[in-house]
Amino acid sequence: MMTFQFKIQIKGITKPPVWRTIKVNSNITFREFHAIIQLAFGWTFSHLYLFSEKGYASQFQIQDKEFADDEYSESVDANQTRLKSIFKKKNQTYTYIYDFGDSWEHKITLEKITDENLLHPICLTGKGKCPPEDCGGVWGYEELKDAINDRSHPEYEELRDWMGLEEGEKWDATAFDIDEVNKVLRKF
Repeated sequence: MMTFQFKIQIKGITKPPVWRTIKVNSNITFREFHAIIQLAFGWTFSHLYLFSEKGYASQFQIQDKEFADDEYSESVDANQTRLKSIFKKKNQTYTYIYDFGDSWEHKITLEKITDENLLHPICLTGKGKCPPEDCGGVWGYEELKDAINDRSHPEYEELRDWMGLEEGEKWDATAFDIDEVNKVLRKF
């Protein structure tokens, strides 16, 4: 049994960056990997996704076959394709795209391959709070970070209502709770 250790970082977000380092069983499917990424980042499984070597421009994509558009690329089923069939060597990279509207591109880097027997996925470390769903991609997230805690910003009240924040509650883009992430991953 092999275990893969990945660093997964959302591209385009830098202050603070948003990333997670996780360990997973190499025999899981890409559909299961999608679910683990969703849980590790705090996404809500609300949108389509795909994996590919070079993002949207790749001719070969891994996604749920029922939603694949084979007109523009060759697609294989995420429910049938295992990580070990794609990831072969340390430092290999891949792209995970979540939500084709907001277009959250994640860079996946295979950091380690071990023969560890892993019972469930584990988050080793991370940084940054996951952007809220449907906030408008990297550009919208940067705008949200500027407005959400600034009472003088014209969209302050609207954004706080949209995000369900209570009076006086702050939204912290640096927040990351590894214990909470691992609690959720243990249930996987």
